[in-house]
Amino acid sequence: MSPEQPAQPDPSRMRASDADRDRVADQLREALAEGRITPEEHTERIEAVYAAKTYAELVPVLEDLPTAGDAPDTEVNLRKETSPQAPDRQSPTLVAIFSGAERKGRWLVEPTTNVITVFGGVTLDFREAVLSQREVTVNVTCIFGGVDIKVPPGVRVINSNVAIFGGTSVPGDDPLEAGAPVIRVTGLTLFGGVDAKRKSLKRRRNGSQG
Repeated sequence: MSPEQPAQPDPSRMRASDADRDRVADQLREALAEGRITPEEHTERIEAVYAAKTYAELVPVLEDLPTAGDAPDTEVNLRKETSPQAPDRQSPTLVAIFSGAERKGRWLVEPTTNVITVFGGVTLDFREAVLSQREVTVNVTCIFGGVDIKVPPGVRVINSNVAIFGGTSVPGDDPLEAGAPVIRVTGLTLFGGVDAKRKSLKRRRNGSQG
């Protein structure tokens, strides 16, 4: 008999990112401008959006509104799927040997992400990522290389990495709520460095992000 496949996480219960909340807020602003909701309803829903932690908490905010681009007089278009786009599932291992590797955008963070870099560099950007569980691990093997980690506000980074002739830098904890998401950095750094920084996702006027 083949071994049982591990259960896949329920996307609706995954943590929503700042970008997810911003997209829902944009739809609410459009609904207010079109007269679909009152200013009072807009205020209540915006508060719910920025208090939401998971995809499931975002969906009810838009459930009685058409999605952007729907024809307002077309009954069939009055309700489409409004759940934020599911994150991309990628390999839990990144390897950079005499090269570089990067992971960014909306990606699903597995319970453990393995980073191996030898005379190379790796960048992990968690600002739009979705954590599969409240605490995830980044296991680093860094030899004569560097690993840059970007996390959004509200995420705690804990250093459990062993550095020999190298170093690991993590951001100090700003006021974080109980049960805040945790990224734990483990592994070995030899003649290299791991640098984790807390950084907001900036949105430019043309819609691009930085």
